[in-house]
Amino acid sequence: MQAVLAVVSGSIVGFSLGLIGGGGSILAVPLLLYVVGVSDAHIAIGTSALAVSVNAFANLVQHARAGNVKWPCAAVFAASGVLGAFLGSAAGKAIGGQKLLVLFALVTIVVGVSMIRERRSEGDPDVRINPSIAIRLVAIGILTGALAGFFGIGGGFLIVPGIMLGSGMPLLNAVGSSLFSVGTFGLATALNYAWSGLIDWKISAFFIVGGILGGIVGIKSAIRLAQRRGTLTKVFAVVVIVVGVYMVLRSAFDAA
Repeated sequence: MQAVLAVVSGSIVGFSLGLIGGGGSILAVPLLLYVVGVSDAHIAIGTSALAVSVNAFANLVQHARAGNVKWPCAAVFAASGVLGAFLGSAAGKAIGGQKLLVLFALVTIVVGVSMIRERRSEGDPDVRINPSIAIRLVAIGILTGALAGFFGIGGGFLIVPGIMLGSGMPLLNAVGSSLFSVGTFGLATALNYAWSGLIDWKISAFFIVGGILGGIVGIKSAIRLAQRRGTLTKVFAVVVIVVGVYMVLRSAFDAA
C-alpha cells in the first residue's frame, strides 16, 4: 500500500509540474509525510529532494529539445547554487524536525501567495552572458540554492524569477533553464542527506516513477489547456496555501 501511495503522490507532483510549470515540488514533503506515511521530517525532505531532482532532469530534456534552455546562464546559476544548496541542507539537518516542518509550512504559504501573482513574460530572447550578468546570477544562485537546500525543495518558484532578474531572459527560457538548477540543487541536497542516511530509497524510486508518469500527462494537459493555465496556476496556489496552513495547525496540535 505504501508503494502505491508513493506512486500516486509522485504522479500528483509530476502532473502539477507538467501542467503549470512549477510549484509541484513544494507538495512532495507533505505528501510523503501525511499520505505515504514517512514518519521522520528529515527523511521526507531527503527523499523528496532526490525525487524532485530526477523528475526535473527528465523534464529538462523536453525543454532542451524545444530550444528553451539558455545553457551558459543556466550553468552559472546552477553551479553557484550548488554551494548554497550544500550549506542550506547542512543547516536544515541541524534543526529539529518539528521546527523545520513549521518553517517549511510558512514557506509553503509564501509560495502559494507568490504563485497567484502574474509573471511577466517580457525579456530578451537573445540574451548572452557577460561579466555583469554572471555576477548577478552567482549572487542570486547562492541565495536560492541555500533556501532550496534548507527546505529540500526544487525551488522553481524562486529560480525562475531569479534567473529572469539576473539575466533578463523571457519567462519561457527561464522556465526551461530553471529545470537544470532545480535538478542540480535537488541532487546536491539529496547527496547531503544520503550521506547521513536520511533517504528512503525504495519510496523515492516509487515516487520518481509516479512523477515521470504524472509529468507526461501534465505536459499533454498543458497543451490542451494552454488558455486556462493562468487560472489553473491560481487554483493550484490556493491548494498550496491550504496545505501550508494545515501543516502549521498540525504541527501546533502535535506540539500541544
